[in-house]
Amino acid sequence: MIKKWLIKTPDEKAVKDLSAKGGLTSLAAKTLVCTGADTMEKAVSFFGQDSEDGAEFSDPLLIRDMEKACEIINEAVDSGELICVYGDYDCDGVTATAVLAGYLTDIGGNVITYINERAEGYGMNCNAVRKLSEQGVSLIVTVDNGISAIEEAELCRELGITLVITDHHQPGKALPIAAAVVDPHRPDCPSQYKSYCGCGLVLKLITAMEGGDTEQIIEQYSDLAAIATVADVVPLTGENREIVRQGLHYLENTENEGLRALIEKSGIKPPYTSMSAAFALAPRINAAGRIGSPSDALKLLMSESPEEAEEYAERVCTLNTSRRDYENKIIRDIIAQINEDNSILDSRVLIFKGTGWHHGVVGIAAARCVERFGKPVFLMSADEEGTELRGSARSIEGLNVFKALSFAEEALEKFGGHSGAGGFSLEEDKFPLLKEKLLEYADMQAAEGITCVPSIQVSGAVSPAELTVENVKGLDVLEPFGEGNPRPVFLLQGCRIDNIISLSNGAHTKLALSGGGTSLTALMFGTKPEEFPLQRGDEANLLVSPEINSYNGKESVSLRVSDIRKKGLNQQKLIAAEDAYYRFRRGESLESRLISAITPERADLAAVYKSAGRNELSPTGLYSRLETEMNYCKFLICLDIFSEAGLMKYDRCAERVHIIPGAPKADTEQTPTMKRLRSLL
Repeated sequence: MIKKWLIKTPDEKAVKDLSAKGGLTSLAAKTLVCTGADTMEKAVSFFGQDSEDGAEFSDPLLIRDMEKACEIINEAVDSGELICVYGDYDCDGVTATAVLAGYLTDIGGNVITYINERAEGYGMNCNAVRKLSEQGVSLIVTVDNGISAIEEAELCRELGITLVITDHHQPGKALPIAAAVVDPHRPDCPSQYKSYCGCGLVLKLITAMEGGDTEQIIEQYSDLAAIATVADVVPLTGENREIVRQGLHYLENTENEGLRALIEKSGIKPPYTSMSAAFALAPRINAAGRIGSPSDALKLLMSESPEEAEEYAERVCTLNTSRRDYENKIIRDIIAQINEDNSILDSRVLIFKGTGWHHGVVGIAAARCVERFGKPVFLMSADEEGTELRGSARSIEGLNVFKALSFAEEALEKFGGHSGAGGFSLEEDKFPLLKEKLLEYADMQAAEGITCVPSIQVSGAVSPAELTVENVKGLDVLEPFGEGNPRPVFLLQGCRIDNIISLSNGAHTKLALSGGGTSLTALMFGTKPEEFPLQRGDEANLLVSPEINSYNGKESVSLRVSDIRKKGLNQQKLIAAEDAYYRFRRGESLESRLISAITPERADLAAVYKSAGRNELSPTGLYSRLETEMNYCKFLICLDIFSEAGLMKYDRCAERVHIIPGAPKADTEQTPTMKRLRSLL
């Protein structure tokens, strides 16, 4: 899989100005300029600060209906009405519920909570509203949901329940008729900042109820809001950036018993980062709603004793382990489908269905498949009766999931989502139609010149001399990293590979590099030394994220490798050649000139076979070892021919290839691929 390196070239004058005026290291200034913050004014806006002492949080009352919501809630608290905080079952919804319910209880409110089980679906439902009415609830305050609850809002009105909606999702054509609808995405909302997650919006609500005392609310609740903000993948810019920055700080001494227990169980150590929240804490909170009951996660975050907190922390951690097991089962099933028919990988979008796939983790599995195969992925699982399929989709730039599902609407019962992700359901017998429409949509996009190629954003080139401890530590001012503010990746050109070292019993690879009179260390996680694509002495271009490594009190720079190529490879030609290969595999018409250029002769096949060894290599790794020039499409076709002839094992799913020892001689001219090529010439 070839990834497109999107390398930015920051303006050198702007970098020098920011570095001099802002006291930033050159790497930090270069990164800021690449994000568009190329002046001091824009840099100040990025950091969200109006002074050295803190962030500039906007007035919560600028959000439409916020003042009205505060009045209604305060009146209900004062009169002792039964208030229900109605949340969603994901990390954002659970944390938002815990924060608001905890706050309202602390100020004397009579409060209960309600979070849908996953089987009930997302958002408010009428059955739940009726149950709450029977319990005597007179006010429902939604968090992280409600903006699409048209029918449920009408039912609340009929039952005499006051409804206050707080939500951060995009509204539809009509708003629910409620006493207050607090959503920054309302077309008539004048607030300037709109990117909060559900829990972040609850922070604004509580701040408004406290007369604007942001500092106190941030100190008390930003630990949970930081986790929610990272988990919900909203942009870490503006106020969100500051919520996460301060929340991670307060997380180190959190007073929340549940968070304390969860941190201990997860094994993370301070200082906590956005990555700690995203990969250690959020998945455990999410796991309860995905495969168990979200009430377990809510009870964890609202625990009042260490003993209760430890019990629920253990429970959500066990659920998270089960979640990984369910997820891995889906991946294994998908790999089995591909191994049975690897032509599946030729499609512009990958479409899989299975039985026994847990609905709560299908979305995560789809995201893993996108990362692995570099193509949009649609996964769906049959229900117990086998009559209905429920699915999730994840995509990359070039294919809009919501538009693709809209194109396939005639095959679907329900669907929703946005450009990068979506959910849908359909009757089992409509699966062939759905597949047909999705493939048709992707082909239409390609015909218009819109292609899907996985990419890596690169914040310009750096020299080895720039990668000093001081310069790399200077990147810390850009934390927290996440959506909208990714950890910077830099291009390191023309480094010589001096040594290839095994780490963790061969699970990872450490590289000793040199360039420009400087020695560097780089790490490739998940790549075994024998699978490393290049050899000692090769010159390579690398995409790296620099980090500080501390050992025995000494600090040094370590580079985490995102991608690597042998120096001299042309990216544009590689991508075009890979596209031609897939078009050939799909049986699409190709120009006779192109057919001639990709048809291998005996010398080409011999060159590929000679370069291959018994160690497993990726196709790009083997291609880098060729001692002759050959276009990448022809090279991949050589691998197909050798695989069909039984001379090589080419695992297209794992992207690994090696010679089969002792394989009998075979006539490559008689393979299906070669016969087809000859017939097209």
